[in-house]
Amino acid sequence: MSLEDEAEALASDLGVDKQEVLEDLEKLTSYSVPLEEAKGSLRRKYGDGSASSGNEPTTKEIADIGTDDGNVTVTARVLTVGKRSIRYQGDDQTIYEGELADETGRISYTAWEEFGLSVGDTVTVGNAGVREWDGRPELNLGQSTTLVFEDDTLDVEYGVGGDRTLDALEPGDRGRNVVVRVLECERKTIDGRDGETEILSGVLGDETGKLPFTDWDPHSEIEAGASVRLENVSIREFRGVPSVNVSEFSSVIALQEDVAVSESAPELPIGDAVSSGGAYDVTLVGNVIEVRDGSGLIERCPECGRVVQNGQCRSHGAVEGEDDLRVKAILDDGTGTVTAVLGHDLTEEVYGGGIETAKEHARDAMDKEVVADEIREQIVGREYRVRGQLSVDEYGANLNATSFEESDEDPSERAKAALAEVDT
Repeated sequence: MSLEDEAEALASDLGVDKQEVLEDLEKLTSYSVPLEEAKGSLRRKYGDGSASSGNEPTTKEIADIGTDDGNVTVTARVLTVGKRSIRYQGDDQTIYEGELADETGRISYTAWEEFGLSVGDTVTVGNAGVREWDGRPELNLGQSTTLVFEDDTLDVEYGVGGDRTLDALEPGDRGRNVVVRVLECERKTIDGRDGETEILSGVLGDETGKLPFTDWDPHSEIEAGASVRLENVSIREFRGVPSVNVSEFSSVIALQEDVAVSESAPELPIGDAVSSGGAYDVTLVGNVIEVRDGSGLIERCPECGRVVQNGQCRSHGAVEGEDDLRVKAILDDGTGTVTAVLGHDLTEEVYGGGIETAKEHARDAMDKEVVADEIREQIVGREYRVRGQLSVDEYGANLNATSFEESDEDPSERAKAALAEVDT
């Protein structure tokens, strides 16, 4: 049955205007509210008490809320409150989102109306809808939700407030605050929801690490070298890496003192790093066991930069490729493998020459593959410390290297330490 048919049947049952019911249904389902839950909400809204008798909200502790629950009532502490704008049917709508917690756990929420929530409030949320978001339950606070602000403060084991360091941010976080230094900043023009839109993008750093950011409403305080406090930011995921999103509702406060930024990157076993889903700045140590095809002297499309095969670009067809150097090396430490991708400059260092040297080498041998063979001779079987950006997707794990240095550690000593740890 189509949404229009559902609206017609529901309007007939309730004795109200079909168009009004249809608009309400479209709005609720556009927010990913399940259809049956949306219909139940509208029955309560229009006063059909008999229809709601089987859908009374259940009072639950947060740990007991599941994705198959319909409507629930919870008493909880407000941990965070974020605010952002979404586009619905051509109109901008402001929503509020964050986390609630009780003695048993915590849960994300989205409020489609202004309920006056503040960080630290203890509230009883009545008739909140439950939806599944990223495999977990999330509360939806809408027209049929009631809110009571309690006098007694609920004690919870979770931090109240949105202050976090960069290494503690996770995709899906809302209402977070960070104190950072802007390491890189670039102004770009993109095709946004209102046409061409200017944004800022770059890299933030603090003493725990670095992360990319996007400022969708460019703030003048955000510029390379500036130290700032960012309030009410949300965290998205890009290729497995958290990305800080600054919006029109974010506050940017310029700081007088420079924020300290770590010069090192966390070092992880390859297996752990890959299992984490990605990392913006990480160091991996392992043996190069193979240099993959597509390494050495290659050609790139002048339009998009993709590697050209037999004069053909996947996006632009037949092109005159531009020469470049690249290495795709398989790194293995016994816990896992990753493909370390070295760009032009690092490949020059490994190969011992630039593009012209490589082209002359290939001409003399009448075979471009000799450049990759030379690189294999140099690095296969040796242990390297590689730093860079790790992305993990359906095609595997790739580390875009920013440094590639032969390890000065003794592998036998590390193996002994690992065996000693296992024996313990």
